[in-house]
Amino acid sequence: MPQVPIDIQLSTLPKTPGVYRFYDADDRILYVGKAKDLKKRVSSYFTKKHEYGKTRVLVTKIKRIGHIVVPTESDALLLENNLIKKHRPRYNVLLKDDKSYPWICIKKERFPRIFSTRKLIKDGSEYYGPYTSMKTVRTLLDLIKSVYPLRTCNYDLSKEKIRADKYKVCLEYHLGNCKGPCEDFQSIVEYDCQVADIRDIIKGNFKSSIHYFKGQMRALAAEMRFEEAQLIKEKIDVLENYKVKTTIVNPKINNVDVFSIISDEAFAYVNYLQLSHGSIIGSHTMEIKKKLEEKDEKLLQLAIVEIRQRFTSESKELYLPFKVAVGPNIKVTVPVFGDKKKILELSERNAKFFRQERFKQVMIIDPDRHTNRIMAQMKKDLRLSEEPRHIECFDNSNTQGSDPVAACVVFKNGKPSKKEYRHYNIKTVEGPDDFASMEEVVYRRYKRVLAENGYLPQLIVIDGGKGQLSSALKSLDILGLRGKIAIIGIAKRLEEIYFPNDSIPLYLDKKSESLKIIQQLRNEAHRFGITFHRNKRSKAAIDSELENIKGIGEKTTQELLKTFKSVKRIKKASMKNLVETVGVSRAKKIYETFH
Repeated sequence: MPQVPIDIQLSTLPKTPGVYRFYDADDRILYVGKAKDLKKRVSSYFTKKHEYGKTRVLVTKIKRIGHIVVPTESDALLLENNLIKKHRPRYNVLLKDDKSYPWICIKKERFPRIFSTRKLIKDGSEYYGPYTSMKTVRTLLDLIKSVYPLRTCNYDLSKEKIRADKYKVCLEYHLGNCKGPCEDFQSIVEYDCQVADIRDIIKGNFKSSIHYFKGQMRALAAEMRFEEAQLIKEKIDVLENYKVKTTIVNPKINNVDVFSIISDEAFAYVNYLQLSHGSIIGSHTMEIKKKLEEKDEKLLQLAIVEIRQRFTSESKELYLPFKVAVGPNIKVTVPVFGDKKKILELSERNAKFFRQERFKQVMIIDPDRHTNRIMAQMKKDLRLSEEPRHIECFDNSNTQGSDPVAACVVFKNGKPSKKEYRHYNIKTVEGPDDFASMEEVVYRRYKRVLAENGYLPQLIVIDGGKGQLSSALKSLDILGLRGKIAIIGIAKRLEEIYFPNDSIPLYLDKKSESLKIIQQLRNEAHRFGITFHRNKRSKAAIDSELENIKGIGEKTTQELLKTFKSVKRIKKASMKNLVETVGVSRAKKIYETFH
């Protein structure tokens, strides 16, 4: 059958909830998405003008559209998640979590064993988790074993075998770690009560265990069995200490999942906290690699489905930073204040810390990826048409109009390129005129670049506000570069970013990496210019001090400084050393001046 044109495929799509799939010419799945209205959503790919390059490329590759109709949008969300995991389409976000996580297993058997495992066997056993850290699992198991004596052997403890004296107690019994159910020293009722309490502990509820042990302790104390009562008290202390460490919010907050998201141009990070009885019993952060123009709402929705499936969450309430459709019978709360808001903020902090750690790791392991991310972020933040791989920054320096100089510093891929830094002595400006000085130095810089067929930057940064920016623009107009190079000004007072022909400045987030790069450029230009200006004034002062001596000119001054390096050493020099450098007549004048 010949290929059906895309416009005909679009016209026949249903206006119902469902999942759509885009295929290329080789019938490979390019992208999987969900929609409340299939016809409307899929048609938007072909009618909208896409600013994001990858979306435009995706649309050009689509040759066939497949779809699956489902009853509700929630069903579409679940199906979308499963299809993405199965087919891993090129243009879908990547959920970077394929490793196997540990679980706590309560084995389905008489006198159940409790242990950690990474394999889920469908034999009726209970599995709790998964946990993102094996350390958490060990801590929980150590806590359980320190409070409850449990068997660790893998014997079949059926009634018949116990009655037939099939087994003998092992060393664990003699060490007090097991009560010997293999020889019927412990009843199944007592053991099952222990397991019930352990289930509660794993879920974060310590109330029943502590209540049970306190009753035991009081009974033993009443019978004057103080040593045994002390052992029970130690178990209570272990449980209460662990409970204190895990409780961070209102204990009334029970069976709740908390999700937060932070994102940049290339990645999003979704943090998940699992709450039970006011305690965090699970935490996980997922990194998502963006492929198209995915919004935070879409990414969070996708991550919620994936994480809840992975952690087999049955919580009926979610705390989220904004409303997201997650399915029927689930309450979504967007906290505004109080304990609920605090726990959401804690989740956000976890996501930010994870992001910072990933950045540091990437900077070491894959510096190119780190650079690409920053360049993409600067392009977005500064509304540029291309990434600013080559940036130049200008700054003026003078002292009450004397010795005016300027500096140009160059950054390549977000890092200083010091061999390309340049100093400028201002030649055409009289007095302290920052605007005219900026106009001169920008003109001189790019006139030479054009004359030598050099590389122009993608971005020029001017240290100053609207006045300095306007002066720089005059030079770009004269050179015919207006509109060919992006240019901004940064004012020092509030770090305002000014754009040409726009009186309203841009204020970037103080923690923004884009602002940090611009500040680094500005500070480096200021440092470079001030150093040059200071050296120039120092040289002028030295030259003036020596040349004020009658009979000592510029040439003699240069010879003296070449030999003695500084005026201080010239002042301390002996008559003999001065004679060897400049002769008897001039040496006598210098020596008599300083002595």
